[in-house]
Amino acid sequence: MNQTEIKSIAENILNKSFVGPMATVKGNKPHSRYMTFMNDNLTLYTATSRETDKKDEIEANPYTHILLGYDGEGFNDDFVEYTGKVSIHDDESMKEKMWNEHMKHWFDGPEDPDLIVLKITPVAVRVMNKKNLPPKEVEL
Repeated sequence: MNQTEIKSIAENILNKSFVGPMATVKGNKPHSRYMTFMNDNLTLYTATSRETDKKDEIEANPYTHILLGYDGEGFNDDFVEYTGKVSIHDDESMKEKMWNEHMKHWFDGPEDPDLIVLKITPVAVRVMNKKNLPPKEVEL
């Protein structure tokens, strides 16, 4: 399998799988929570509150580990193992880009000052469990 195929598989998974666990470090220990992600050419984005533990954790250590795509159907499910570096943004254009109706449960709108966007730049991306083959690294 060549790099174009591996990247295409990863992009396909990231484009159709929106929810997965995101791990940060809290007190020198892993801390995971489910988040909703948007993919843009292997860069992930997620919205969160300015008043969360994850913001403080990211400020202390900007690296994260994310799993996306596993549906629990069996051992041959494809999924992506994603390591990234997080940056925190509060500019209006990113908030507008991320906004959707489901966010009304937590925020007043994209102009809500509590809303921030986490941009996750890939450090390592691997396609896992593809037809019982070993993991395939996407060259970045």
